[in-house]
Amino acid sequence: MKIKHHKIDIDGLGVFYREAGPADAPALLLLHGFPSAGHMFRDLMPLLGEKYHLIAPDLPGFGQTDLPERKAFTYSFASLADVMAKFTDAIGLQKFAIYIFDYGAPTGLRLALKYAERITAIVSQNGNAYEEGLSDGWNPIRAYWQEKSQANRDALRAFLKPETTYFQYTHGVADVSLVSPDGRSLDDFYLTRPGADEAQLDLFGDYVTNVTLYPKFQEYFRNYQPPFLAVWGKHDPFFLPAGAEAFKRDLKNAEVKFFDTGHFALETHCDEIAAEILAFLSGVLER
Repeated sequence: MKIKHHKIDIDGLGVFYREAGPADAPALLLLHGFPSAGHMFRDLMPLLGEKYHLIAPDLPGFGQTDLPERKAFTYSFASLADVMAKFTDAIGLQKFAIYIFDYGAPTGLRLALKYAERITAIVSQNGNAYEEGLSDGWNPIRAYWQEKSQANRDALRAFLKPETTYFQYTHGVADVSLVSPDGRSLDDFYLTRPGADEAQLDLFGDYVTNVTLYPKFQEYFRNYQPPFLAVWGKHDPFFLPAGAEAFKRDLKNAEVKFFDTGHFALETHCDEIAAEILAFLSGVLER
């Protein structure tokens, strides 16, 4: 199976994306998180691409997608979702499942609010939509939500350092030798580009708008009951297992699977997660 690499213009913004699988197969939109990009799916796509049409875009400001200056682009989750909505329109995705991870969760769920009839299923890999899923690791960011001072903003620069990227990739991992340094090293490279730091700090500050939308996301779950699978690294220092279990409150048939790993669960459990996704999607997209 071959993975193709494309870039498409969306209102003057170059959006990079990976594509694999038969174009006429059921589609799965893969949405990455912080501080990564679509490269986080490099091992997953070959395992799913024989049966599904896979699309893995890099969000604005991430990876190979353009990083416009802040005066030309608002780094907010509303903006990320708007670009992704236009992106799905531009490439002709009419019906698609979504894989949501970290920042990809509020981005994808905003898409679901806009295009509820288009979403065929949801796979959440440590993609949160409930307040009980937010750990104390968010406290420095919460402080910035409550007071948008320069001191509180500058305190968040620690999240942009290589030491923090390493922590995100390895915390809760029993055998860190399973975690390739390539992914996190590429993330660190992208974070050092001119302007990337301020864009990421803007997104930290804007994340509170996602928490405000949690009730809307939950209402969407209750009203539409999309087929749902959570595949969750249970040692994630930022998104707690309680956040995964909470989906069961609003989604009658939610499946929740935990793995003995951390935030970037694909780094250590890609084969196991792929098997769960294949079993799940075959049951909901191919019947």
